[in-house]
Amino acid sequence: MLFGLFFAFWRFLQIVTLIPTLGMLAYFVHQYVKANALTPNSILVLFIVSVLAAVWAIYTLFTYHRSRSNAYFVSFIDLCFVGALIAGVYELRGISHDNCSSITTSSYTTVGFGILGSVTYGGLGLNVNKTCSMLKACWVFGIMNCIMFFFTSFSAMIVGRRHVRDRKGKEVYVKETHVSRHGHRGGSQRSYRSAQSGRRSAYV
Repeated sequence: MLFGLFFAFWRFLQIVTLIPTLGMLAYFVHQYVKANALTPNSILVLFIVSVLAAVWAIYTLFTYHRSRSNAYFVSFIDLCFVGALIAGVYELRGISHDNCSSITTSSYTTVGFGILGSVTYGGLGLNVNKTCSMLKACWVFGIMNCIMFFFTSFSAMIVGRRHVRDRKGKEVYVKETHVSRHGHRGGSQRSYRSAQSGRRSAYV
């Protein structure tokens, strides 16, 4: 039960982080298609993996009771997504060293107050590169999902192991119950036959 809740929790976080990732990457893919240019592999690989991972995460979350019976398969697919996400993050690794924001100073302004004097002030501004920030956010989300898919793979393996153990325990219990009932019935028949034979010998 605990590992099932653990699995569902990390699955939900995967969906929450994968949907923005594929949305931002879809924006870049659309821009390249609109410009009639080839999408770079650094964007395309992580975009394809994010789409597939989001579909898989949503499906396994809403069909958890059904997927619990084949939890080993779910664990294997999650482990495959760990490798695919590592490949996508590796392709987009160049964005990790880029500085996406900078602080700028605005021009100074002097305000006079008559006999009270004047005040000169200047402001600070934050300049953010939208493209760089979006790509770096996708890169960070990719790293987070590598870790989270590993957690869900491990959780699914534990859930599958416990499910197999519980199923074997139920099968053993059913067999023991059947054998005990059969033995009790056979003993009743033997006692009934011995009573009948005793009555016949007494009658003779």
